[in-house]
Amino acid sequence: MLTGKIALPLIAALLLPAMAGAQERIGGDKGKLLLTAGFSDVEGTGGGGLVPWAGTDIGWGANAHITDIRLRDFDLRTLGIGVGLFDRFEVSATRHELDVTGTALEGLEVSQDIFGLKVRVAGDAIYGQNTWLPQIAVGAEIKRHGGIDNGGPLVSPTQLGASEDNGVDYYVAGTKVFLAQSLLVNVTLRYSKANQIGLLGFGGDEKSDASLGFETTVGYMLTRKLAIGGEYRSKPDNLGVDDEGAAWDLFVAYAPNRHVSIVAAYLNLGNILGPATTVNHDQSGSYLSVQFGF
Repeated sequence: MLTGKIALPLIAALLLPAMAGAQERIGGDKGKLLLTAGFSDVEGTGGGGLVPWAGTDIGWGANAHITDIRLRDFDLRTLGIGVGLFDRFEVSATRHELDVTGTALEGLEVSQDIFGLKVRVAGDAIYGQNTWLPQIAVGAEIKRHGGIDNGGPLVSPTQLGASEDNGVDYYVAGTKVFLAQSLLVNVTLRYSKANQIGLLGFGGDEKSDASLGFETTVGYMLTRKLAIGGEYRSKPDNLGVDDEGAAWDLFVAYAPNRHVSIVAAYLNLGNILGPATTVNHDQSGSYLSVQFGF
């Protein structure tokens, strides 16, 4: 059986040439503007760094992305692929690998796989300039936990108080691009009970049910290839051992052409496992993501 580390690059290698051929035959996304379709967020969905957008990221084709997040006491690496069809559907697969580099839990390794589906249901973020209706999409992210390594007897998030190891996030996103103002605004509502985006399981001893969270992105396009902005994402607080807080970032995005995009950011994920490790400061650091697509 292929492991997550091997399977995703192999699938990408097989899919990218085929989807590139389909894009060439059909015409691809020649009408799209750079930067406005989004990138691959931390969960592999087309959007910003933290927040999914209503754009399907790729109308025809596929992409592969790699992201490295270095926080004060944690390192998170993500690797994934996305496939877009008809400028309406997007499917994605992403692997998360988290290393604990500080605190009393130093040496722990946590992994999860995320499979996403997004469907555009109304509007057009770019070409609907004569209406206030944003582009609207609905989506789901299926998250399967890979367990905890090097934790001794600690092998599952349920041992920390989580109700379940695995779960599903549901969301609706609305994205609007104001071309005259060079401004992109996105609002996402997420129905989830994921602890730390699923890396610590779902639900907990304090709250087991899913709740509705608010997420937003505001971006300003300095040029057609360069944009700056910020994001905010609320998160559930379900675990007694994890005083989870909201996440936010400030980003710079650069797309030298239609096939390559780079996002760098200062990221703050809020508190992670504070009471469990007697560490109560926010986990902040750098975010760097590179995406290649056709």
